[in-house]
Amino acid sequence: MTQEEALRWIAGLFYETPECLTPDTARADIEAWDSLGTLSLLASLDSDFGIVLPDEEIQDLKKVGDILLILQRNGKLDLEAQVVE
Repeated sequence: MTQEEALRWIAGLFYETPECLTPDTARADIEAWDSLGTLSLLASLDSDFGIVLPDEEIQDLKKVGDILLILQRNGKLDLEAQVVE
């Protein structure tokens, strides 16, 4: 998946538009990224990608870029990939 696709996936989870999100977008700036939003994120990481996070990594989620890093570390995000139109 490309970064653009990942941002669309994240935006869908938090009811945001992809254009409003960047890797630097903070958790505090996303209204739906509360405790319930975090549970939704964790469930979606597991169901969509088979990624289960340990508790210490969950606590470190502070911005969109942290989610992108998790996807990249687990081989789900290719920052080199280009979108073909």
